Amino acid sequence: MSADPAPTLLDKARAVAARVGGLKRDAVGAHRLAHQAEVREALTRTELTVALHESLTQRAQLEARLRAAAVAAYGQAHPGRLRRHNRISQLADRILARLGPPGRALVFARSGGRDALERLADPAWYLAANPDVAQRRLDPLTHYLTTGAREGRSPGPLFDEAWYRLQNDVELAATSLSGLEHYLRKGAADGRNPHPLFDLAHYLAQGPSLAPGEEPAAHYLREGGRLGLSPHPLFDPAWYIEQAPDAAGTPALIHYLGAGWRRGLSPHPLFDTAWYLERWPDVTETGIPPLVHFATLGGFEGRSPGPWFDLDHYVAQRGAARPPGLNPLVDYLQGGAWETSEARAGFPTAAYIAARPDLVRAGVTPLEHWARRAGR
Repeated sequence: MSADPAPTLLDKARAVAARVGGLKRDAVGAHRLAHQAEVREALTRTELTVALHESLTQRAQLEARLRAAAVAAYGQAHPGRLRRHNRISQLADRILARLGPPGRALVFARSGGRDALERLADPAWYLAANPDVAQRRLDPLTHYLTTGAREGRSPGPLFDEAWYRLQNDVELAATSLSGLEHYLRKGAADGRNPHPLFDLAHYLAQGPSLAPGEEPAAHYLREGGRLGLSPHPLFDPAWYIEQAPDAAGTPALIHYLGAGWRRGLSPHPLFDTAWYLERWPDVTETGIPPLVHFATLGGFEGRSPGPWFDLDHYVAQRGAARPPGLNPLVDYLQGGAWETSEARAGFPTAAYIAARPDLVRAGVTPLEHWARRAGR
């Protein structure tokens, strides 16, 4: 007589059930471990993102101190002294200017020397910009010193006389000097900028090898432009030359100020010349290069520089932390990018950094990186 199979089947069923239960417990445990691992990974990523963010913020702060130190060191090495150019002195210059080359030489000597002046003054440029002077066959530098400066005429492409006078009106009124003489004698040593698109602190922080007695803008014209140094935070020479190969080996900013902006070339990934002129058609009527307009007026009037940077949103996000008097886009590029959670609506800074930690090495801001990739 055969044994009853029921107990055997029952035992097997119980064993299977026990195994299934064990597998379920193992699965729950594995799921719990996986969840814990995911949580730990997420925390690690968050910690790394925070660390990267702090690193970038600290680097921006160090760069700001470097700019300040570079200007201070330059000022100490180039102490300046002003002279008073009163009515009698001005009359003397006008009389001397009529005495031919010997008299003009004395005018130049009284103003600091022709060689020093012509490092930033460009006679050919002055005549092209002032056809009335060319028609009268006047010496351009003499005309600038005796008449043109008071009329707001700039002596060269990288010295904006009218703008410089607005920035330094008190000292210029007290001395009656031309803007260029004031700049060469004292302005540069004090960290004053000769042109809206030449930032002396930004330039000096790149460590240019200045010749003895040379000021930074003259170095840019002589050598820095050829070497690819940037004259301003809003001017990226490499980016510009990609659009204008004919500007390679030259001061690219001069190319932009002369012809580049009229060709619609953009000086920086976050400044779109054609977009700016189309968005703000009144700028075209001024005849001012768009980047000059944005740097001096547009950025403070709430005008966005291009499709990638929403100026109003950034200003609202930055709030009172933005330094007064600093162009919003310059503020973003010089550190504000890392102190704003969302510089553009729907564009979280931390998430972008987390996905692209290589930004830390490159030192490129998220919106700039995004613009370079055309939004990809």
